[in-house]
Amino acid sequence: MAKLRATHSRNPGAGVMPDLLSPLSLQGLTLRNRIVMPPMWSGQATPDGLVTPAIIEYHRRRAAAGCGLIIVEHAFVHLRGRHTATQIGVHSDVAIEGLTRLAAAIKREGAVACLQISHAGSHGSSRVIGARPLAPSAIRHPNEPDGDVPEAVSLAMIPAVIAAFADAAVRAQIAGFQAVEIHAAHGFLLSQFLSPLTNRRDDEYGGPVDHRSRLHLEVLREVRRRLPREIAVFVRLGAHDEMPGGLEIDDACWTAARLAEAGAALIDVSGGLQGSRGVGKGPAYFVPYAQAIRSAVQVPVMVTGGLGEPDLANRAVREGWADLIGVGRAMLNDPDWALKAIAHLSMVRRPG
Repeated sequence: MAKLRATHSRNPGAGVMPDLLSPLSLQGLTLRNRIVMPPMWSGQATPDGLVTPAIIEYHRRRAAAGCGLIIVEHAFVHLRGRHTATQIGVHSDVAIEGLTRLAAAIKREGAVACLQISHAGSHGSSRVIGARPLAPSAIRHPNEPDGDVPEAVSLAMIPAVIAAFADAAVRAQIAGFQAVEIHAAHGFLLSQFLSPLTNRRDDEYGGPVDHRSRLHLEVLREVRRRLPREIAVFVRLGAHDEMPGGLEIDDACWTAARLAEAGAALIDVSGGLQGSRGVGKGPAYFVPYAQAIRSAVQVPVMVTGGLGEPDLANRAVREGWADLIGVGRAMLNDPDWALKAIAHLSMVRRPG
């Protein structure tokens, strides 16, 4: 594990050192604790991308275990941005009814309900979407060596991409979600725009980081403009490609700061083009990136990856590595992870 450092804490009250069980308020939302179920694809949507009872129960169960925040698995904003044939969508008003039942189930269990909205870009497949996938440049995705060579997004297409995200965010709000998260990690479209490996454009969306991050900011601003103020907007940001010539942490920090200034209520730190491929990396593998980004922004920062041991997750908050902790694989394997972690940490909890 990379060397971790203690940083300043963002306290829930004067003189109180927050921990994993401390509540957190952000943009009018109050989370009962800092435990987050991050967006984890369940592969249980209908062929039309609609929510099924299995998806509702998958999220409800983990909300009932005591999570403060549930970020529902990535929902595609446009048919051409679909990742898999079993992914849920928020691309059409037809999806609202099922999403409404999903949001209500989460909130009934006491968790805050957030929907992640995404466009797969070249992570998509013509077999799924019936057309060439889109990308910033006509370059095959580094993690899809046998995938389609995508069609480069033209300047004329950019407004439609932005509108698709904003329309999807409004549908999420209508469905009752209290927050939306823009997916800009894991090699999806926005991540592709930020990475020098997949963005070879020579216009205002390519080249230096302020150009490569332009679409992030335009999407965020339009989403923020279309939503009521009480609906929080998060961004899941790929912080590092971990590939030669790819995105580095300095550019991610610069981008995170601009996103926070533009209205992002939370920066959710994860991997760039390489995504969450963390098996074998050891514990807390994205924490050094989260620490760097947390030093660059004034909004809460969340991190996921190798934090499935409750005492380590608790330490991550207490020592100021991040403000919220996503627990992925451990919660996927054990729906009651939060319940057990809360019981354990309540036994050992001490005043700050």
